[in-house]
Formats: sequence, structure tokens, C-alpha cells
Amino acid sequence: MLTRRDMMLASIAAGVTMTSGNAFSKAAQPSTAVNFDVPAGACDCHTHIHGDPQRFPFFAGRVYTPEPASPEEMAALHKALHIERVVIVTPSVYGTDNSSTLFGMKARGATARGVAVIDDKTSESDLDAMNKAGFRGIRINLATGGINDPNVGRARFTTAVERMKARGWHVQLYTSLAMVSAIKDLVATAPVPVVFDHFGGAEAALGTGQPAFADLLALVKSGKAYVKISGAYRASKLAPDYADATPLAQALIAANADRIVWGTDWPHPDSVTPQGRKVTDVTPLYQIDDGRLLNQLPVWAPDADVRKKILVDNPARLYGFT
Repeated sequence: MLTRRDMMLASIAAGVTMTSGNAFSKAAQPSTAVNFDVPAGACDCHTHIHGDPQRFPFFAGRVYTPEPASPEEMAALHKALHIERVVIVTPSVYGTDNSSTLFGMKARGATARGVAVIDDKTSESDLDAMNKAGFRGIRINLATGGINDPNVGRARFTTAVERMKARGWHVQLYTSLAMVSAIKDLVATAPVPVVFDHFGGAEAALGTGQPAFADLLALVKSGKAYVKISGAYRASKLAPDYADATPLAQALIAANADRIVWGTDWPHPDSVTPQGRKVTDVTPLYQIDDGRLLNQLPVWAPDADVRKKILVDNPARLYGFT
């Protein structure tokens, strides 16, 4: 098993640099115990694996460089949270190389599913192999790269749906509420499930009346879109409980509890390279207490049957867990 020092040396060999005085920190582990009964078969629907950079090199066109986060650390996280299943999503730092995600999935076996990033060079035989390995969807990441042009969003979404409709995979989007509005007609007629990351890009400080949140709610209510109530710290600045995210979560759950899933967003990468640094400089992971985050779920969904839908039933349907 690679130690943190081994990973550091490997990253140096791979051309990943560190700024003076910045040492690798471990990926976050919960410091707060879970305070409710987590149902059997619960799933963390949004995580990433950052493998050894020498074995899993980063994409040259990335906009940040994260610290390592291993399958062993993820297993420890989920043991503490009493969560059995996981969905691992390929982050933008790997481009269309899904090897690190597959590495993490293999470590978890049948309790893992994957969401891939592809392009026009990804063949149907590649997708067949991914399907066999447990991938069940593809991700379009417009947020990290700052893509806000509706024409780009519509084109990329249409292309993704066309590729996925024959195999029944879902299309996952990380984007803004403005983009949700720009593609809502396409989502409403899509022949595949559509999933929006991280509260659909809503900003907690703006509340449920913010522009375009009603469009997101309408898609959820109609059953045409799933939303991950994940990464509350991305929607809110009110650490550590992110109380202003509560109205957003409650509104989404009230719209259609059958279309809501939950996730940590572990290991909590900071996707913005600080000003004055290079994208090859390692940007520390956020140190988020996922136990405390999970304990917000009973606040958002006081009913245990609703929580079971969010943690167990909806992920089983969406990702094909049996």
C-alpha cells in the first residue's frame, strides 16, 4: 500500500509541484459520529478517487491539481458513515481517462458504480467495457471549466443523450442554474435519466426564489431529472452545518423525493487554483466533516422512509444496484 510519502514522491516524478510550506494533508475523515440510523444499502452517490499521479497522470488541460485520495481512505470514510455503496465520478483533472475511477471501483467490487467522462474518441466498445465494469453514466462538467454559453451546453447535452440512449445510461451535469434553464426543454424530452450535481448549481444564500430554481424544481417534480443534494459546502458558505442549504434541500425533496440522491463529494477538491499559482501546484483538499454533513439529512428529510428513498431506493434504481 502506498504511503502518503510515496504519493508525494510519485507526484514529483509526474511533474506535479508543490508550493513552499504546503505539505500533503490526508483526505478528510469524519470527526462527528452519525446521529441517526443509516439504512442498509445506503449509497454515497458522489465521490472521486485521486490515485498515485505516476500511475494515473493528470490531464494536461486541467485547471487545478488535487491532493491524493485513495480507495483505502474512502473505505474508512464509508465505514465511519455506515454507508455500503458508492458512486465514483471521474473528476475533470483526468480529462477522459477513467482509469483512476475504475481503480477505485475495483477496490469496492459489487458495491461500487462509476460515472465516466468521454469524448468523440471514446468508442462503443470502450463503453461496452465500461458497462461491464460497472459504469452507469457519463458526466458533462461545465462548471469547473467555467462554460456558461447556452449553445455549448445544449450541444454537449444533445450529443451525450444521443450516445447514451441506446444503452440506457444517465447523463450527469455539473453546471449552473442558468444552464439548467437553458437546456430544460431538452431535459424534459430526454430519453435517458438526467442527473444534476450539487443542488443543481443553486446558491444557498439566494434562497428558493433565486432565478431558475423553479425550473429545476419543475424538472424534478415531473420526474425528468434527479438532483444530488451533495457538496452542501459548494452551495453554501455557512460552515459547518450550511444551514442556508436546508430550504433548497427541503424544496427539492418536497418536489419529488423519488428523484433525490445524496453524496459527500469526498475528498472535497478545491477546483480553483489560487491566484499567483500554477495549475500544476497542488491545491489542498477541503477538510470537510462528512459525519456532520450526513447529520444534516434528517434535518432536510425528517421522515425515515424518505431518507431510505434518498439513500437506498433511488440510487439502486439509478445506478443499477441489486
